[in-house]
Amino acid sequence: MTDLPTAENPLRIGTRASPLALAQANMAASALIAVHGIAPDTLQIVPMTATGDRIQDRALAEVGGKALWTRELDAALDADEIDIAVHSLKDVETLRDPRFALVAMLERADPRDRLVVREGVDAVSIADLPHGARLGTSSPRRAAQVKRLRPDIVTTLLRGNVATRLGKLAAGDVDATLLAAAGLDRLEMFDIGAVQGADLLLPAASQGAIGIECRSDDDKVRALIAAIDHTPTHVAVAAERAFLAALGGDCRSPVAAYAHFRADGSLRLDAEIFSDDGAEHAAGHVLVTGAGDAGALAHRLLDEAPEAVRRLFSA
Repeated sequence: MTDLPTAENPLRIGTRASPLALAQANMAASALIAVHGIAPDTLQIVPMTATGDRIQDRALAEVGGKALWTRELDAALDADEIDIAVHSLKDVETLRDPRFALVAMLERADPRDRLVVREGVDAVSIADLPHGARLGTSSPRRAAQVKRLRPDIVTTLLRGNVATRLGKLAAGDVDATLLAAAGLDRLEMFDIGAVQGADLLLPAASQGAIGIECRSDDDKVRALIAAIDHTPTHVAVAAERAFLAALGGDCRSPVAAYAHFRADGSLRLDAEIFSDDGAEHAAGHVLVTGAGDAGALAHRLLDEAPEAVRRLFSA
């Protein structure tokens, strides 16, 4: 590949084939076009179906975890079938194969969740849901947070892309669900659901962030995509992922982490870890000034957490 891609030798952008993933891949393509002044035909989007998209009847934690979102893209990247992979970062394992480098992140979108309810349910917050309501989610974090706030609510497995989940909601399979505001916005579903404050439902680590990987030894592609990196997002999300790494957390574990820059320029990392049923938890925050601060918070929360929480984490 030359320093810039050409129509004859395009940059191949790997992505999952879901509508949301394709929208995110197109966002990455648009950023590259804008920064480098290249023509659209110098970029080629290569969609593929992830194992996680094919398995809809079980929780991911039971069948392989977050690797089910990245397996096919990793294989294609390693085989030089694609040049970069575009990911929803919250779906990417914290510890990655050193053959791949997470070089760039696009500017983060709204990291919060939205509550979406079926017709006939009048609720704009978790507190408003009727007693014993059925809330569908595939996220251990969301399930634990909801149960901590409302032990009467029944959480049930709800998987699939956004359209599938909304279809199941409309069919009455569940009374409510929680979806990422960022994903809904990227699908131009701006009016669906009610945003839940981060003080009520602390987001998942990396939620709202798009990550772009390439082969670690591909210096030309690294330089190409580094130009679209949004540094504040990268710094904040790196802190969240460092917290997860120190904690030993993955999609099997109910954990929330959100780092954000305050008005004075400092970076604050808030985090919570939960038992499966949400009844027990530990929460705290730290101002991130160095590489070890996120890990120190993880170990502090583990020390403070009840046994029902500690046993869920491997650190």
